Amino acid sequence: MSLSAEQRGALAMLATSGYNGATQVLMSADGFDASFIAELVSHGLASITAEKVRVGAKLIAVARVRITEAGREALGAI
Repeated sequence: MSLSAEQRGALAMLATSGYNGATQVLMSADGFDASFIAELVSHGLASITAEKVRVGAKLIAVARVRITEAGREALGAI
């Protein structure tokens, strides 16, 4: 699969994010909108999971994005 510069940038960010990946909010702050993240997921390059995180006394829902093995392989093939 040929990756665009934007896809390479997003996958590189996820590859360096460690096991926990990055939140969708962080990805959006770096310029990767929800539809772009969904495209990575639909191509099998990333996964997204909904999680609850405790912030003080509150639980908030976050979407966490992680690179998949296929994403790592595509990134390494460049």
